[in-house]
Amino acid sequence: MSIERKEVGPRMSQIVVHGDTVYLAGVVAHQNAGKSVTEQSREILATIDRYLAQAGTDKAKLLSANIWLTDMATFGEMNAVWTPGWRPATRPRAPPSRPSSPHRNTRSRSWWWRRVEMRAMEPAARSRRQR
Repeated sequence: MSIERKEVGPRMSQIVVHGDTVYLAGVVAHQNAGKSVTEQSREILATIDRYLAQAGTDKAKLLSANIWLTDMATFGEMNAVWTPGWRPATRPRAPPSRPSSPHRNTRSRSWWWRRVEMRAMEPAARSRRQR
């Protein structure tokens, strides 16, 4: 099976396609760093949509998304941004598996201004011939 990497940086790739599965690295807000969980969540979900489009798919096929919050008290604020994308009129099926957990600040000291991180995985929507 081939491995295709996109948005390649010095330490990692933001998008990896392996077989029929797309893996995204953890996505954090950059433009809205230090702002509200709502603003950070909107930016992160837009970035995830953009990455999935680059891989030839979209979040309708999302298998799983992990969400880390620095404070679980902001769960409702993040969920208010996440939930509208899964309204019954716009979704072909139920939302993906999505555990949410508090972030234990195990990263560098620069993490304090990031309140939300998300990582997603889904099957690629491409035929084997397109790889």
